Amino acid sequence: MEILFLGTGTSTGIPQIGCECEVCRSVNLKDKRLRASVLVVSGKTQLLIDCGPDFRQQILTHHINRLSGVLLTHEHYDHVGGLDDIRPLGNSDIYAEDRVMKAIKRTMPYCFSENKYPGVPLIHLHEINENAFEIDDLKIQPIRIMHYKLPILGFRIGNMAYLTDVKTIDESCFEELKNLDTLILSALRPNFHFAHLSLNEALALTERIGARKTFFTHMSHDMGFHDEINRSLTDNVQLAFDGLRIIL
Repeated sequence: MEILFLGTGTSTGIPQIGCECEVCRSVNLKDKRLRASVLVVSGKTQLLIDCGPDFRQQILTHHINRLSGVLLTHEHYDHVGGLDDIRPLGNSDIYAEDRVMKAIKRTMPYCFSENKYPGVPLIHLHEINENAFEIDDLKIQPIRIMHYKLPILGFRIGNMAYLTDVKTIDESCFEELKNLDTLILSALRPNFHFAHLSLNEALALTERIGARKTFFTHMSHDMGFHDEINRSLTDNVQLAFDGLRIIL
């Protein structure tokens, strides 16, 4: 299995519009972060987790020309805002909770009308919940997490788990996060945030889950310089960056 980080930034990305901080002005490409998303590749199966507003740029940069499915963690715009750009890929299977599917139908009604305008995205919605399901014989186990008061989903695929926009994890789900090879976990910034894990909170959660390797994602400019923060972390816990490719 291969994981490609298409984006590792929070909802504003880095650089943030209108900001002149040192991180936003950094010339280090690892400090440039598009909205958070990953591509999971296993054999011929290619799964996208979240499809934010930078999807067009991401898919062109990495020459991605097909998807087996799109897994959506939740309905916030930085996680679904690129769905219109899947139209050149033909029929697209989208897997999401009922609440998220309803949000997509509200914001993209032209994709679901009886008489569709020619050229609209061909979206096929598949409702998921906390029960495991399969795509191309690849088992996917949804993980219930909380984004402040909003229940959203993370996903375990094989020995990898992708958990973004986390503030807390349902206590019953820690059993499903045992024996991970790779954990991808959101960590917004060093200081407290009401809806996201801070760096210290993410480190504590990382220690509890105990994956062999952990990568942090969904970071804001307040996290600081990529290289500087990584030097303060251990070898098995690091900040991810856009374009990072890991093989499990």
